[in-house]
Amino acid sequence: MRNSFDEQLASLNRELISMGGLCENAIARAAEALTNGNTELAKTLPELSEAIDEKEREIEGLCMKLLLQQQPVARDLRTISSALKMVTDMERVGHQAADIAEIITMANISASDDTLHISDMARSTIKMVTESIDAFVKKDINIAIAVIKYDDVVDNYFDQVKKTLIELFSKPETDGEYALDLLMIAKYFERIGDHAVNIAEWVLFSITGSKSI
Repeated sequence: MRNSFDEQLASLNRELISMGGLCENAIARAAEALTNGNTELAKTLPELSEAIDEKEREIEGLCMKLLLQQQPVARDLRTISSALKMVTDMERVGHQAADIAEIITMANISASDDTLHISDMARSTIKMVTESIDAFVKKDINIAIAVIKYDDVVDNYFDQVKKTLIELFSKPETDGEYALDLLMIAKYFERIGDHAVNIAEWVLFSITGSKSI
């Protein structure tokens, strides 16, 4: 019985890695679309977001199967409940990457000095999402804590973006709608970082029973 349960837990890990890869791909596509002004690439995000939604449903089904058909002990219950919470955050990452792509497509935004820090934010959020999933699979508290602390880096980039855009707004020739679109994109990346923090906190809970560092 336990061997079967462990095999299903291993399958859960694989599915989470797969969903994490889809999320990383979504963020990377959104970032590349922004950097290169590639609206055609941005248009592929809704389909990728749907794939993330489908993966979420598959993982939820697997978790329910583990809960109903097996006899998990306390730590196993924490692992399964944490996975259920994590996929909700991962699903939001996919939707927010699609929201970024929609803005890029509708506003036809391309790379400029104004988007430099936003690109830095994108790379940082990819790192956070990747490592938060890695922490869960490896059951590594230190990786999870590092992700939580790294959120300060993304927040600092967001502050720099806001400073840049404030300066941009002060120029009479600035297109206000363009600047607001950039701010929205930056805010979505900042939220993606927050979701990575949530995932890392659920990793801590799955291991220790507490979400606090």
